[in-house]
Amino acid sequence: MPHIVAVGFRRINKMLQELAPVVADRAVVDVLDVGFEEAVARVKALQARQPVDVVVAAGSNGGYLRQHLDVPVVLVKVGGFDLMQALAQARQVSDRIGLVTYVGMAPDLQRFEQLFDFAIAQRSYCTEDEARACVRELQRDGIAVVVGSGVAVDVAEQLGLTGLFLYSMDAVREALADAVEVARAARIQQAKRERLNTLLAQLSDGVIAVDTQERIETLNPAMAQWLGIDAGAWQGRRLSAACPELSLQSTLRLGLPELEKIERVRGRQLIVNRIPIVEQGVLTGAVLSAQDAVAIQRVDRHIRARAHSQAASARYDLSQLAGRSASSQRVQALALQCAHSSATVLLLGESGTGKELIAQGIHRASDRRDMPFVAVNCAALSETLLESELFGHEEGAFTGARRGGKIGLFEAAHKGTIFLDEIGEMPLALQTRLLRVLQEREVLRVGAVEPTPVQVRVIAATHRDLAEQVAQGRFRLDLYYRLNILRIEVPPLRERLADIPDIAAVLLAKVRERLGTGAGSGMGDGPGERMGWGAVWQALMAQAPHHSWPGNVRELDNLIERLVVCVPPAAVLSSAEATQLLRELAPELCAVAGAAPSPSGGEDSHGVGVSGDRAQALRPAQRLSEREHILATLADCGEDKALACQRLGISRTTLWRKLRAG
Repeated sequence: MPHIVAVGFRRINKMLQELAPVVADRAVVDVLDVGFEEAVARVKALQARQPVDVVVAAGSNGGYLRQHLDVPVVLVKVGGFDLMQALAQARQVSDRIGLVTYVGMAPDLQRFEQLFDFAIAQRSYCTEDEARACVRELQRDGIAVVVGSGVAVDVAEQLGLTGLFLYSMDAVREALADAVEVARAARIQQAKRERLNTLLAQLSDGVIAVDTQERIETLNPAMAQWLGIDAGAWQGRRLSAACPELSLQSTLRLGLPELEKIERVRGRQLIVNRIPIVEQGVLTGAVLSAQDAVAIQRVDRHIRARAHSQAASARYDLSQLAGRSASSQRVQALALQCAHSSATVLLLGESGTGKELIAQGIHRASDRRDMPFVAVNCAALSETLLESELFGHEEGAFTGARRGGKIGLFEAAHKGTIFLDEIGEMPLALQTRLLRVLQEREVLRVGAVEPTPVQVRVIAATHRDLAEQVAQGRFRLDLYYRLNILRIEVPPLRERLADIPDIAAVLLAKVRERLGTGAGSGMGDGPGERMGWGAVWQALMAQAPHHSWPGNVRELDNLIERLVVCVPPAAVLSSAEATQLLRELAPELCAVAGAAPSPSGGEDSHGVGVSGDRAQALRPAQRLSEREHILATLADCGEDKALACQRLGISRTTLWRKLRAG
């Protein structure tokens, strides 16, 4: 309940004592028979034990309390009826009447004099001594009756005059009722203020509110923490004097909002909004809200990462790594072991061997499976564009930079995995920046001055011999050691020929799904049938072990799609017809071995079918023809290895290995 303290001497105190029970159901009322300095001390002592909402007092005592207390003071007011009643009583005693009031003339006194046709000598005072002087002056003027406050009446009676107390019970009752309403309103305002302060205390944004003189009224904990100050110590201070960088003088002067301005305050970069406070069309102050730029970047990064997670999610599991050969099983087991670690993984292998499938499988098997998987081909972009894509850029960092800046792929992969394909093609300048990301786990955007922390797992892949690249000065040794922590060498398809049937079956299913062809299309007889598509399939499986597969699994995938598209849906083919059709549709499959395919396991140069053992015996001759073909291509290209690799469809590493093997 509200706490009211009523203060008054003698007569007014007696009235307060009598009327206090009237409001006891709405407020706790303490009545004090003291005044002035002693009253101030007693009220402050009560405040220390229980908050005081309102003080009730009369006359000079009330005026003094208003000046020395920081709580509302309700004065007992003299109404027109009180004045008329007191003067009427005085007229019955004498025509010589004096009126002594606190500060100023009594209301409607002139009209009362005219109405009743008698003169009233009025005096006013501010202090108790002035009240005594006023009564003595009236005595000298022959006044017999003094109407006034308690002090004036007491002095008049001491001097032998008749004293009539001006305040009525109704005036005191009304003052107490007003005090209850003021206290109730104050409690409501206090509750609102506490609620607002509680809300402001929970905000991560910093908030400062000032009045029209720019004196600080509210400063929440977040802002106090950023500024390194005690919020209470700044209450009532001018903001521009306490912290010039956050000044609200311009906002108060112009009455216009200022939004999203970047300020550097106490070593912290803040995004500041300044807004005028207008109540019922009147400017009553201004508010400043601020956000930590680093926190905004962190939230932005989190939102982008969550939004990006669906679009950049990994699709493949390690179980989809087809093949039952020992080398395939070894790669799958090693990849699963790598998935249980957060260390950087380096995948080595020729193009088309399925390095990205393994990278996605590692991600899906790790505890980061629900986080983003972001892949980037380091050979597909120019140096400038690759830098912007990997690390992001700030607004205005370069000509054509996106408005508002751009998040980099490292930030997009925060808490997930980034797959750096063709890492061996990365320019040296970017290798240095990548090394810092791996060491410090933070990214510096192009044009930025403050790094952004990232938590990301790196999987890198290349078809190049990085050790050779290091020896040639084309790859940083320190970056090589940073990448070469967990290492998986993915064997080429020609080294796991036994896996071709399993891999081809998986690829065939995917091609049919992609092209929308099924069992009822004329091509869905299945790889085991001897007529139509089945015959072509058997011819392909017979010739596949004799091909070097420079494009590896990717080449096999493309070849299967070519056959699915080009074999007539209603074709009914014999083995010989299927063999001839395969020779026409896939001449490269027969060019290296110089032999036509056969469903039974292969044919020699004369077209005679041979067993699996005989096919194995033909492989040294196949390698010899392959080496001769490579040497001929090199000679035709003027010993330009890059051009020769392009024509042959193989990497420089593969070229180097095949020449050395010969």
